Amino acid sequence: MARDDALPDLLDDRDPDYIRDTLPAAWLLATLWHRAEVRGLENIPERGPVLLVGNHSGGNTSPDSICFTLAFTSYFGVERRFHQLAHKLVMASPGIGSFLQKYGTIEASHPNAEVALHAGAAVLVYPGGDWEVHRPSWQSSRVDFAGRTGFLKLAIRTGVPIVPVVSIGGQETLFVLTRGEALSRALGLDRLRLKVLPVSLVIPWGITLGDFIPRLPFPAKLTTQVLPPIDLREKFGDDPHLDDAYDYVTSTMQSTLDALAAERRFPVLG
Repeated sequence: MARDDALPDLLDDRDPDYIRDTLPAAWLLATLWHRAEVRGLENIPERGPVLLVGNHSGGNTSPDSICFTLAFTSYFGVERRFHQLAHKLVMASPGIGSFLQKYGTIEASHPNAEVALHAGAAVLVYPGGDWEVHRPSWQSSRVDFAGRTGFLKLAIRTGVPIVPVVSIGGQETLFVLTRGEALSRALGLDRLRLKVLPVSLVIPWGITLGDFIPRLPFPAKLTTQVLPPIDLREKFGDDPHLDDAYDYVTSTMQSTLDALAAERRFPVLG
């Protein structure tokens, strides 16, 4: 596979010294505001490349991703290479983009993910992308990857295990009323990889169109459960059938999300 010479430089934007300096305050803020709880980090292999596959919630600011990144780095240390994939619009967000970049976030693409995995990194990917992260908030307890199997192809091609990362609460940090996919198509935004144009209730703006302006997340409790690794070749043979693998991974994650949803008594409060 041809590789872009700029990609390794992209990985070098991760700044362990910056993470070391900011991690205590960032994690304290996450635990105070979101009462963030991340369980099962011991299920992640202690070394080597691994593909962390999460369900995605909370709009472009993705508080579940931020809280998991902080917890992962606190647990494994700032020196372990860890990269998260994000839409280029998230990377361009004022303030949050540069913060994420220094914590290892890179633009979502298969070449970027492969370079990070070949570098021995843990890589966090959200197959549902903007489709899942902007689903209506009453679907918060639903895993919705929209049938996308790219993450499976990536794991098979690179030979790395998949570790599911299941979160709940992020879709209560804003209240998405509709994805707005028809409006996105009407405006031609789908040609820019923007399949949705959500209508949401957010702080402090009230009802908003799209998810492009800075906002304050509602202080919803976030809970994340990390599951044991899945070796696709061990589970499905040398040539895994993508439909079987997709159904297995998503159903495993959905069962865990159902259990997490059953723990919650109230929206936002958890």
